[in-house]
Formats: sequence, structure tokens, C-alpha cells
Amino acid sequence: MLMFPGVIDRYREFLPVDDATPTVSLGEGSTPLVRSRSIKDSLGCRELYFKLEGCNPTGSFKDRGMVIAIAKALEAGKTRIICASTGNTSASAAAYGARYQLDGARYQLETLVLVPAGEIAIGKLAQAMAYGARILAVNGSFDDALTTVKGIVESWDIELVNSLNPYRIEGQKTGAFEIVDELGGVPDILCIPVGNAGNITAYWKGFKEYRGIGRIKKTPKMMGFQAAGAAPIVRGMPIPNPETIATAIRIGNPASWEQAEVARDESGGLIDMVDDNEIVDAYLRLAREEGIFCEPASSASVAGLLKLPELDVDLTGNVGCRIIEAT
Repeated sequence: MLMFPGVIDRYREFLPVDDATPTVSLGEGSTPLVRSRSIKDSLGCRELYFKLEGCNPTGSFKDRGMVIAIAKALEAGKTRIICASTGNTSASAAAYGARYQLDGARYQLETLVLVPAGEIAIGKLAQAMAYGARILAVNGSFDDALTTVKGIVESWDIELVNSLNPYRIEGQKTGAFEIVDELGGVPDILCIPVGNAGNITAYWKGFKEYRGIGRIKKTPKMMGFQAAGAAPIVRGMPIPNPETIATAIRIGNPASWEQAEVARDESGGLIDMVDDNEIVDAYLRLAREEGIFCEPASSASVAGLLKLPELDVDLTGNVGCRIIEAT
């Protein structure tokens, strides 16, 4: 057992793994839950916490799901993985692809990443390049890149590790487990950014599973927030050319669209949108008032939180903001 176990070791009983599944880990999970010192008072919250997912190995929550997807790919004997990405997924896939062991022998897991040309932050692309991934640029949006990837998977023996891979959702749900385990209970509201919508889907799954075994008696209202220029769920239709400063959620046709709506409806929550000015304002408030630096997509959840009073949402209880926090 690792001194600081990754999500497979920590939550094995809740994950689709067994003795045949390799234990892959870069020490993902167990990220800090930080209590607000300023923003909570301005909103009248009894408690407000930020979960700093930037403390994962590659700087984002993607590592939680990627470790399960890679472990299951190794179990199935795969030697190649592929993903479409606006940045964070490519870094995570490339990192775990570069490091894995099976039965004590080292292999080179080939990682192929398709990115939308000109639509990815250079810092994120640099990670994937450093890890040795093969990177191809696609003329078009993330959705175009994902469509291309799905076509490749149909023809090649290669494992898709985007959030369409169900094992990604299984790993990402551990974030919900950690919130409950750390707080000793559940927040009344959870605010979360929504891009491809896998994360709101995963967190809701985790809360429901903990409720199912009696670990908690209630679940939080799931409050998801899209960028106004990339808000297909809010607008009720795909966005052909999404535009927003928050590149990590610049997605016009989310893969987990229906599941996100289920999370919203079953939890009694909402999915709304925030514009780029609101995202930047929240980004600066987090940095200057809370000492928390994150990427714009992460601050979308805080921008949404700050907007909730306008939507007549009661914030006097315990609120959690799920922060992706990556560079």
C-alpha cells in the first residue's frame, strides 16, 4: 500500500477493478478541501469550501478518471490510447500513458492526442509533448476533434480515453467521496463547471452511491455552469463554434449532455451560464481574496456561485465549489 494511495487503492470497493486490474497511480486524488475566508461572508454562506483539483499530478481532475481508464486498458491488453482534448485530458492521458507497469515489465504505451488547431493553451500542450504523446491538430473545434477520434477508434485497435469511456466517470466520482469523507457529511449545494459534462455526471454518481450504502442521508443540489459562449445545455442546442476565454469548457456538444441533465433534475439543481467577464471577475476574486489561482474554466463554478443570489438560491447553508484548478 502506498503511503499516499491513489484512487484505486483508496476506493477499490467502489470501482470496477479486481485482482486482474493493474494498480496504476501517480498519487492522484486526496486533494485539499479549503475553507473560504472571504467570499463566503459576502454571500452569507454558513460554510464555503473549495476543492483544489489542481493538486492532482497533471494539474486537473482528469487524473482521477484517467487512472481507471488506463488500468482497464492495460487489463484488456491495449497498447495504444487516443483522446481529443482542449488541454487537460491530453496532459493526463500522456502522463499515465508514459508511466505504467504490468507484471513488473515496462512497456511503451503509445498515446495519440487530437487537438483543435489554435484552440488549446500552450502550457497544456507542452505537458503532453513532454510526456511523449503524438499530437495532431484538427481544423475545427473540440467537437470536430472528438468526431475524428471516434472514427479512428472504429477502425483501429486503440482505446478511447475521453469521457465517453465509462471508466473515466468511475474514477472521477471519487471526488464526491472525498468531499463527504473530509466534511463528515455532504454540502447543501455543489457548484461545478460544465464543459463535456462528465464531471457533473461523475460527482452525482458518487453522491448517489454513498447515499445508497447509507454513508450519507441526503445529496447536494448540483449547480453546473457553462460559459455563455459555449452553453449548449442552457440554450438547448449544440453550438457549432463555441467561444469563451475558458478554453477547458469550450465545448459545443457535450458527450455527457443527457447525464448532466439527469444530475440536474434528480438533485433539484440547475445548469446555468456565466459570461467571460463574470468568469474573469471570479478568477481574480479567488486569487486576491482566497489565495487560490486557477484557470478560467475552474473559476466558472465560482462565477456561477456568485450569480446564485440573482437566481433566488438560498446560500445560507454549506456550499462546495469544485475547482479544476489547472494551468
